[in-house]
Amino acid sequence: MGIKLDKTLWGWGINGNGNLGLNNVTAYSSPVQIGLLTNWRSLNAGAGGTFATKSDGTLWAWGNNSVGQLGDGTTIKRSSPVQIGSSSWTSVSAGRYHTTAIKSGGTLFTWGSNGQGQLGLGNTTNYSSPKQVGALTTWSNVFTISSRSSASIKTDGTLWTWGDNGYGQLGTNNTSTYSSPVTTA
Repeated sequence: MGIKLDKTLWGWGINGNGNLGLNNVTAYSSPVQIGLLTNWRSLNAGAGGTFATKSDGTLWAWGNNSVGQLGDGTTIKRSSPVQIGSSSWTSVSAGRYHTTAIKSGGTLFTWGSNGQGQLGLGNTTNYSSPKQVGALTTWSNVFTISSRSSASIKTDGTLWTWGDNGYGQLGTNNTSTYSSPVTTA
């Protein structure tokens, strides 16, 4: 997947879950343009789905959606882009079965699988639409650590992690699992 300098969106490779957004499940060995739009801003593809933002701040998703990781309120596989929530998304990170994202006001949202607390919501309930993590407005960047762990950086530069920590992947100087964001050691 990639975005060209002219802001067109392109995809290639395996497409079994519609991950390329071409409204089919055909694999492509060379780049194929996805739609005709020229306003794509950023792209993040995970094993479970693909996410892209447009210049107007809207978030679009497609691909596997078995546990709601696309965030469209369903568990239906999507082979073409569908809009997620309202506009003003600034950062998104696609995991295998969960997603984390930030809106322009610095608020953190998560959705998808949550068996190890990887959504940071203080529980282990799966959600198929974006749920805000706490009330803070100081989040600046997100990324997934593994299929069951997440992380985010605040505007003050501190790193916060949550989810599965069986191998110490959260950086908390222990192997405890956390279902809410904790600062790293």
